Amino acid sequence: MKVLTLIVHTDVQQPLADLLRTTDQVPGFTFSHVEGHGIEVEKDPFLSAHDKAVGYIPRIRTDILLEDADVEAVLAQLRGEALNLAGHAVYWVTDAARGGRL
Repeated sequence: MKVLTLIVHTDVQQPLADLLRTTDQVPGFTFSHVEGHGIEVEKDPFLSAHDKAVGYIPRIRTDILLEDADVEAVLAQLRGEALNLAGHAVYWVTDAARGGRL
């Protein structure tokens, strides 16, 4: 099993949720609100005047537990034109030794 973690601007939260809900390989996902700090802040097209004033970018962290074989298909969906995330999202994939419900 793998954990796909994705960081995007909060403006993309609803379209991202809609896309993930309709992606067969995604059994569920978690959103967490996070703050983006870094040199890329000035280049971010989602950056508002408020973001510049407070010094960080509001972001959404999404964690998705996936079967190994499903990771590339989900990434392909995310790279598609539906969200237009090109260059505006960061992701990583990590191993999950085990997952389930308690």
